Amino acid sequence: IDKVSDALDEYEGIDKGISKRTIQLDLQFMRSDKLGYNTPIIVVDRKFYTYEDPDYSITNLPLSQQDLSQLNDAVELLKQFHGFTHFRDLDGMVQKLEDHVSSQKEMRSPIIHFDKNEHLKGLQFIDEIYKAILKKKVLQLTYQSFKARQPGEIILHAYLLKEYNNRWFVVGQSESHPKLLTLALDRMVSINTLETIPFKHYNTFNPDTFYKDIIGVTVNTGDPVETVELFVKRRNAPYVITKPLHHSQEILSKSKEGILIRIHVKLNYELEREILGFGESIIVMKPEGLKQRITQRLTQGVKNYTESGE
Repeated sequence: IDKVSDALDEYEGIDKGISKRTIQLDLQFMRSDKLGYNTPIIVVDRKFYTYEDPDYSITNLPLSQQDLSQLNDAVELLKQFHGFTHFRDLDGMVQKLEDHVSSQKEMRSPIIHFDKNEHLKGLQFIDEIYKAILKKKVLQLTYQSFKARQPGEIILHAYLLKEYNNRWFVVGQSESHPKLLTLALDRMVSINTLETIPFKHYNTFNPDTFYKDIIGVTVNTGDPVETVELFVKRRNAPYVITKPLHHSQEILSKSKEGILIRIHVKLNYELEREILGFGESIIVMKPEGLKQRITQRLTQGVKNYTESGE
């Protein structure tokens, strides 16, 4: 007890000493599996405590079978994110741990499955962009948007990889443009890391704040946040209630015909696509400009079907 009290005083600055009961409770706790120790403590000659294995140390604990099982489950989830090679490499790390403790990996089909498109273009660029962001390196991109006839060069200081609706995007600042850009990886032709240009930091960039007022990835920086009211018909109302269109969503009223909801967002392409995806089951009530825009697009869609049937 005196030795423990002296050690506490020397290393922790605790000079109150320690009781026999506290030491006994600590030993009992170390012997149990509450902390994962299961320490092999034995009593010798009813005088002192020691480890049964002289080489044992609580700082060198092996992983239990349960630990490995949970680690395997996590790896199987991460491996579904195609494009990140370091996630795939985790499988080898787990195998080494299993070999070390002589455990046997259970072969089974996936229990959790993510929606993914393995043929999506641009996934091969994820790794290099990720490493550039991590190590603060400048990227040179050959990029061709859907509207461009020819690809062009962009010098990019990348800050964030963003996934939305099974597509990947990179957010960054170009060498020649002060505003933040959002570029789709599936529109990239090639990518290289530049060592000669110093990386530009964007200290005010915060992903949560940047995407706070939108649905999707298209951020029109100068546009105001607008109040959007939508009437959702009864059949689709449960889906919108359980999976809100936006974190600002609130239900204004309920009736036997459906629900009236309100969100506060900037108007963009993804919002329109979300609304159009509900077809006839959703009606824009406000703002008037968005209502007219959706009406025009639905009218044009009906016209296209009518003309194709003639």
